[in-house]
Amino acid sequence: MGIATNVNHAVDLMREVMKEATVLWWRFFDWVAVVEWRRLYLVWFIAVVGTGLLNNAEVGVWFMFISGSIKALAGGKRKAELAAMKATEKADVANLERRLVEAQMATLQAQVEPHFLFNTLALIGQLIETDPKEAARIHQNLIDYLRATLPQMRCASGGTLGKQVELSKAYLNIMQARMKERLTVAFDVPEHLNFAPFPPMMLLTLIENAIKHGLEPKIEGGHIDVAARVVGQQLFVDVIDNGVGFDLHSDDGVGLANIRERLQLLYGAEAQLVIEAPLAGGAYTSIRVPYNPLEKN
Repeated sequence: MGIATNVNHAVDLMREVMKEATVLWWRFFDWVAVVEWRRLYLVWFIAVVGTGLLNNAEVGVWFMFISGSIKALAGGKRKAELAAMKATEKADVANLERRLVEAQMATLQAQVEPHFLFNTLALIGQLIETDPKEAARIHQNLIDYLRATLPQMRCASGGTLGKQVELSKAYLNIMQARMKERLTVAFDVPEHLNFAPFPPMMLLTLIENAIKHGLEPKIEGGHIDVAARVVGQQLFVDVIDNGVGFDLHSDDGVGLANIRERLQLLYGAEAQLVIEAPLAGGAYTSIRVPYNPLEKN
C-alpha cells in the first residue's frame, strides 16, 4: 500500500514537472521567435562567456545552436502566429467595448420624457369635441413625430443633422399647437449641413429643455432660434431662447447630463456641450462635434 502511494506521488510529481517544463519551453520558444537578432547575439555572447567561466562551454554552444535553429526555421511563422493572436485579442476587446458603448447609449436614449406624449394625447382628447380639425392636425403631427423618433431611438450613433431638424420641427409643430402664440420658432440650418453626421435625439433634448425650463414658465412665452454653423473643424448646433433663463450653477438635469455622457462616449474630448446665460436673458446651449465635410453618413 505504501509503495503504491509513493509511486502515485512520484507519477504526479513527474506530471507537474513535465507540465512546468512544457510551459517554460513554449515561453522560451515564443521569446526566441519575437526577439530581435541583435539582442539574441548579445544573449549568446553572455551565455558563452558565462558557461566558459564555469568550464562548461558546451552548454553555451548548445544553447546557441538550439535557439539559432528555432529563430531561423520557425521564428518567422511563430512570430506571425503571436501577432495574429494579439490582433484577435485586441479585436475582441474592441468589439466588447463597442457593444458596451452602444448599450450605454441605448440606455441613455431610452430615458425620454413621457409627459410630452401623455400631454399631447390629452390635448387631442380635449380638442376632439371642441375643434375636430385642430385635433386631427395635432394627431397627424404626433404621427410624424413618432415616425421620426422611434427609428432614431434604436440608433446608437448614426444620424444626420437634417434628420434631427426634421424631428425637431415635428415636435415643435405639436408644441405650437399647445402653446399657440406663446411659442415662435426660427431655423437657420444651411442646406449643405443637412447631411452632416450628428447624434440622434440631442437637438430635440435641447429644444425640449428650452421650452420646459425657459418658455413654459414665462407667462407670455417666447422665441427659440435653432442654428447650425461650422467653426474650424467643428459643427456648432445652437439653441437660443429668450425665456426665464436658468441658474448656471444648478444641476443640469437628466437630459443635459445624458448629452454630456453620450458626447463623451462618442467623441471623447473632441466634442462638448456649452451652456451660457446671455446678457439679454434666456439661455444659449450649443452642441459641438467634429466636422469633416468629406465624411459621408
